Amino acid sequence: MPVEEFVAGWISGALGLVLGHPFDTVKLLGFFKGMSFPIASIAVVNSVLFGVYSNTLLVLTATSHQERRAQPPSYTHIFLAGCTGGFLQAYCLAPFDLIKVRLQNQTEPMAQPGSPQPQYRGPVHCAASIFREEGYRGLFRGAWALMLRDTPTMGIYFITYEGLCRQYTPEGQNPSSATVLVAGGFAGIASWVAATPLDVIKSRMQMDGLRRRVYQGVLDCMVSSVRQEGLGVFFRGVTINSARAFPVNAVTFLSYEYLLRWWG
Repeated sequence: MPVEEFVAGWISGALGLVLGHPFDTVKLLGFFKGMSFPIASIAVVNSVLFGVYSNTLLVLTATSHQERRAQPPSYTHIFLAGCTGGFLQAYCLAPFDLIKVRLQNQTEPMAQPGSPQPQYRGPVHCAASIFREEGYRGLFRGAWALMLRDTPTMGIYFITYEGLCRQYTPEGQNPSSATVLVAGGFAGIASWVAATPLDVIKSRMQMDGLRRRVYQGVLDCMVSSVRQEGLGVFFRGVTINSARAFPVNAVTFLSYEYLLRWWG
């Protein structure tokens, strides 16, 4: 199994996270709050996405990353490989994403003389507290919504990227840097437009249980949210998600492509 895709995914994920974290966090509290934890964890998860995607395509088409410009895989294979990567990424991501969301939503100030202690003193303390108070399953709260979000949307993500690259690249050649940037950016927007409804549900499920249980499951969360706030609740955050998605995924794909060409 080629490992270059995993390493390239890790590095490109880290670069994308550094660029996108302020956009991600502004939905909740402050610009760089909680960044030290996701910069390590989400980069690893990104390596799973790209590594599984590329190696699934290798199994389906028997062509390496370098050979796919001359022998492009079908869009069906691309979608299946993207869904596979998205499913496994979501499983790995669930505990890390839960901790990130809990830390970002924490409103207590950091401990100062005379001020109350925050509920979570950092990612390790947060994980330990969740495990102690909610059990092992608590670390995977919202995981089903995360898997439902990421499995199809990662298929859309890679199809959009490959489709735009093929449209604006001469047959058999590698796409230019400008093409990769634009295709990666629009791939990010397409996937987040599709993902935002379940991202809203995922975040609510992750915060559920912090003080008291509100939802009985993903479906109950959806029904309750619509009943209380209308269908518009599913598109909450779509603007900031799209604004974040373009530059993050443009940089992610550009660094990923160049790392693989360099190792070529």
